[in-house]
Amino acid sequence: MSTEQITIANFNELGLSEPILRAISDAGYTTPTPIQAKAIPQVLSGGDLLAGAQTGTGKTAGFTLPILQLLSTKPSEPAKGRPRCLMLTPTRELAAQIEESVKTYGKYLPLKSMVVFGGVSINPQINRLGRHIDILVATPGRLLDLANQKVVDLSGVEILVLDEADRMLDMGFIRDIKKILAMLPKQRQNLLFSATFSDEIKTLADGLLHNPGFVEVARRNTASEMVEQTVHMVSQAHKRDLMSHLIKHHDWKQVLIFTRTKHGANRLTEKLVKDGIEAAAIHGNKSQGARTKALAQFKDGTMRVLVATDIAARGLDIDQLPQVVNFELPNIPEDYVHRIGRTGRAGASGAAISLVDSEETKFLRDIEKLIKREIPRVTVDSFVPPTKIEPEAPRPPRPTNNAQRQNRSEKTKEANARRSQRGSNDNNGRVNLDARSNERTAGEGRANAGPSGGRSNPNGQRNGRPGNPQGGPGQRPRSPNVASSHAPKEHVHVRTATERAPADGNVSTKIDKNMSEAARHQSMPQAALFSPKSTYRGGNNGGGNNGGGNRSGGGNRGR
Repeated sequence: MSTEQITIANFNELGLSEPILRAISDAGYTTPTPIQAKAIPQVLSGGDLLAGAQTGTGKTAGFTLPILQLLSTKPSEPAKGRPRCLMLTPTRELAAQIEESVKTYGKYLPLKSMVVFGGVSINPQINRLGRHIDILVATPGRLLDLANQKVVDLSGVEILVLDEADRMLDMGFIRDIKKILAMLPKQRQNLLFSATFSDEIKTLADGLLHNPGFVEVARRNTASEMVEQTVHMVSQAHKRDLMSHLIKHHDWKQVLIFTRTKHGANRLTEKLVKDGIEAAAIHGNKSQGARTKALAQFKDGTMRVLVATDIAARGLDIDQLPQVVNFELPNIPEDYVHRIGRTGRAGASGAAISLVDSEETKFLRDIEKLIKREIPRVTVDSFVPPTKIEPEAPRPPRPTNNAQRQNRSEKTKEANARRSQRGSNDNNGRVNLDARSNERTAGEGRANAGPSGGRSNPNGQRNGRPGNPQGGPGQRPRSPNVASSHAPKEHVHVRTATERAPADGNVSTKIDKNMSEAARHQSMPQAALFSPKSTYRGGNNGGGNNGGGNRSGGGNRGR
């Protein structure tokens, strides 16, 4: 398909309805972009479409405007939680941007829309899905959660849009997308929009689209010609100082900075704030509320600098954003195109600066190979690198597993300290208790040493029952040193040699201070968990056979 640009003087020539044209006029747009001029008529025809254009050329309006037109001309019965159009996006920010565009262009139409994504409470979304809805903008993960809870019905979807499909594949959403596709009706209109095309995207399109139209208004993976690109060669250790210098020296009022890692975004933000520059960071570890607030402040101008990871590269649509900085080059060349595509949008000019360390030259060569142009190197003469480099700050612990492990470790130490304190305060009491226990055990041992193997009272009876002092016939005498296996154990306790006390209980010994916490814990008296019951084994085991044997003697019980 040819990529020549189609020039249309006004949106009136595209066949859009009067309420949509009025909303477009209110938004300040008069002339459609090339992707809009070629895509809108094909979507209005009702067929599938595979469309690609460089970032910032108006792809969102390219499918939003004709979809609003189609749905408004085909009224249907209101149904709770049953959308007629489903728009899937890879990131929360992009989903919010698309739904905002739907409301902007459809404000004079009786169509209802909503957006669902993760990172926020699911309950308000469930409540909203209990009402009529026409257009649903969603990220794949949260949509599957809602579908599994049976609160959204996708069987009525008439139009499916996959926006930034290549990014969704990069983020591993292909399995989620397949699950969602299985819930949709077979008869529907499919639109696949993307800033870049790849072989994987065309494979997905082959299985999803049926005889699609094809629109590509720019060469694959190209940066906008409206963006002035430059490179500053600087060591990694001096990048934060250079970034602060550039913002102050050029008096930038609104600049978007991309970092490769979340930790790097936090460190750069802290440096800028320390130097008196209003800055905030957004990345995956930030709550959705914090990300939304920072983005809103950046858009209205109260925040000069927004530091972001690539998660925001596909979701930021800021009018007249003048400056984008690559604090670190992305290791995927296509991400560079998306990053600098945040500026120079819709025909406006912009500037993109990349801070490149010597170890990043390979990434730079890959980017230049992709965009088929060499990016000029520029030296910042006004910048003097500091002689003293700030030491690398330790990374904060992870907010989930590491923090939980540290919390458990602190609680364990506190519990051990309390246990040790109790052991010091109650040591004498425990030793006396052990002594009394030993005395009872010794008494039982002397009683068991008798020929009957059981304890005897002065009346010659055992436990109040008549006993056989000679034991049953065929029984062998029990050793006085062998305790009965059926004897009730009042407590199970293993003590160290330094803790053992004589039977009189008058000696107060202390637990060895050199013992480990585990050994000290084991040396403390433990209450019996249970007392084993006697078991009939088919014979006399040292007790009487007339039903008078007790548990200690191991004799037969009357049955």
